[in-house]
Amino acid sequence: MSATSYSGVVSQTKLLGSNLNCSTHRRFPTTCRLSEGSQDLEKSTSRVFLSSCSSTSDRKNGMLLGGSHHCSPIEKRNPVGQTFCSLGVCTHSGVDVESNSHATEERVGVLLLNLGGPDTLDDVQPFLFNLFADPDIIRLPRLFRFLQKPLAKLISVSRAPKSKEGYASIGGGSPLRKITDEQADALKMALEAKNMPVNVYVGMRYWYPFTEEAIQQIKRDRITRLVVLPLYPQFSISTTGSSIRVMQNIFREDAYLSRLPVSIIKSWYQREGYIKSMADLIEKELTIFSKPEEVMIFFSAHGVPVSYVENAGDPYKDQMEECIYLIMQELKARGTFNEHTLAFQSRVGPVQWLKPYTDEVLVELGQKGVKSLLAVPVSFVSEHIETLEEIDMEYKELALESGIENWGRVPALGCTSSFIMDLADAVIEALPSATAMSTSRNTSEAVDQDPMRYVIKMFFGSILAFVMLLSPKMLVAFRNKLF
Repeated sequence: MSATSYSGVVSQTKLLGSNLNCSTHRRFPTTCRLSEGSQDLEKSTSRVFLSSCSSTSDRKNGMLLGGSHHCSPIEKRNPVGQTFCSLGVCTHSGVDVESNSHATEERVGVLLLNLGGPDTLDDVQPFLFNLFADPDIIRLPRLFRFLQKPLAKLISVSRAPKSKEGYASIGGGSPLRKITDEQADALKMALEAKNMPVNVYVGMRYWYPFTEEAIQQIKRDRITRLVVLPLYPQFSISTTGSSIRVMQNIFREDAYLSRLPVSIIKSWYQREGYIKSMADLIEKELTIFSKPEEVMIFFSAHGVPVSYVENAGDPYKDQMEECIYLIMQELKARGTFNEHTLAFQSRVGPVQWLKPYTDEVLVELGQKGVKSLLAVPVSFVSEHIETLEEIDMEYKELALESGIENWGRVPALGCTSSFIMDLADAVIEALPSATAMSTSRNTSEAVDQDPMRYVIKMFFGSILAFVMLLSPKMLVAFRNKLF
């Protein structure tokens, strides 16, 4: 059975995944092929940072994953012992997992996490609602959390027309699901080539197949060990952190899942295979220019609000800067010494986001006389709206208008063989560290359940909502700032 068949449960009320026309983007094929002659990997310890979850309200190393669970980095762990079965209960690494037989074979699962995207133009507004209803995307004060969904509705309805234009320009929908399914198939093949049969699942945060659906399929398949692999190289509260929060909530309420050994690879930007794969793509694109040595390498990363970094301890900025450093060190080791810069794209709303901004830097580079630019989307491993439309169309047009004469863009990694094989290695290395996720509630949730505090919050929150509803000028001002 193909890995795609494990990529979550399609909604019974709506069949999605319509064919996407990517003929205008032939430069970025998504067909997955693995090179032959892959060598088996036998490793019992981990070299990547893995996740060990425990019940604590403390923050460590800047991680904020939601709930009371804290995932701290582990650089190296001892191998986990074998699985022993007795009286229908299998014990693995000190964790009991239910079994229907006395000798249940181990079933390993890999859950790929991604953002998701609308399959059709009709899906754009509900997709945006799901996005902005996430408290890790729009972080309201706790007193006003009940306004999360009304605010998400306002934003999604207002932004939908412009977003539809963007999706229409790339074929009428996002190719993210199709590409992620292909990556799942490729990863399954790579792991099988390394003598590790697995079930690979796809869980999207804001559209089908949702993370919740993928987790339920994992439970139905009676997976005995699970590796969670977010398809975001760098960790951020708004991406990997948000998906892990959803997982924690589901696992906490389920007896089977709460005892399932899980290993979360929270970031992998520093892996040698990833760094070399990125350097390979950059080198290849540089050769297209008539004077490769004069090309400015322009890393464009997805931005996050500054408050995430300064107030919530998000390590995204530091990890992104380290990622760029490692890629450039690899290029220099190969004899490529081009100048480079980093900027952040895709900001939304009136708050301050990480700087410098991509659009402003493009104008500045043009004014400084830079003539050749190679854009590198470093936050993304799949083509989607922010590469195909924002970078390829909006930023390219802005660059050319600003005086840049030669424009190029490095494709997303997609199903690049070396990249997929490195992800397979990461999965193998992560397995020995699988442990059960914590199931306790945190202090803030307990406070939320205090009846008196709840009444006070609702009282003052309702007053604020009433004032906003009766003040059209306030709503217009808010909307103008936001959009």
